[in-house]
Amino acid sequence: MSTPHAYGTLPVTDGHTLYWQAHGNPDGRPALVLHGGPGAAATPGWTTFFDTTRYRVILLDQRGSGRSTPDAADPTADLTTNTTRHLVADIEALRHHLGIDTWLVLGGSWGTTLALAYALTHPEPVRAMVLFALTTTTPREVTWITHDMRRVFPEQWERFAAAAGPGADPRDLSSAYARLLADPDPQVRFDAARAWCEWEDTHVSATPGFTPNARFTDPAFRMTFARLVTHYWSHAAFLPPGHLLAHAPDLAHIPATLVHGRLDISGPADIAYDLATAWPGAELVIVEGAGHSAGTITLHSATRAATDRYADLP
Repeated sequence: MSTPHAYGTLPVTDGHTLYWQAHGNPDGRPALVLHGGPGAAATPGWTTFFDTTRYRVILLDQRGSGRSTPDAADPTADLTTNTTRHLVADIEALRHHLGIDTWLVLGGSWGTTLALAYALTHPEPVRAMVLFALTTTTPREVTWITHDMRRVFPEQWERFAAAAGPGADPRDLSSAYARLLADPDPQVRFDAARAWCEWEDTHVSATPGFTPNARFTDPAFRMTFARLVTHYWSHAAFLPPGHLLAHAPDLAHIPATLVHGRLDISGPADIAYDLATAWPGAELVIVEGAGHSAGTITLHSATRAATDRYADLP
């Protein structure tokens, strides 16, 4: 496993402090990793998507997650200062802090939504993009995961919906869980985080070789993850409906590869297909037999192949 050659913290706005690490070749092409969740944090395993002899890989724990502070698991943490706009500004602040002119941006799952939002706001520093397990976090995508997927996992969904409480709107379970996760009773918050993360494991479990997310056994991680996911999903990622897809043509000048598993039922392949269709020049790689997990060997290999191709860009 890779070890960082540099790391540090960066105070940003609203009392937040970001934690970052740099791995690989200090003189290599800079690359930024945007993790999933929101709230999943960046682990050293992300460096395996790169040839670390050729890349300087920057890992960032997004606002409220990992070793960035304050931790969203803290019930007193103010989530109103944690939005996509804030995260985009944080990324740009980190780029300036590290003295990086341009970088490749790699994102997975939620990280693809954030990568797109960043590139649309700050296109100049983005030399290339590699996105896998794509999402754009639209209301339609959120409703699919939290409601419509009952058609695939009916018994598990009934437990998931019941845990949201008798007054919960079954078509807006993200909001119901967000309220539970802000409850003053610690037991209510604990139970809600556990139920949410059980559903997270369920909807990615259909592909062969699935293993439950070991980090969901940690109550603190569950709380951070569940609070941030429900916060963002209940607000449609703080983006206008269809914003990312509508503005994909604005990214035509950025080389990009979109990698998606055919069997990704958490984010069906039409998300990646529609984005690639709207994004002139973007390369779409559909990986047969792969699901949503970055641990799927074929999905990982296709993503790594893309970063290898971009390593020699001028």
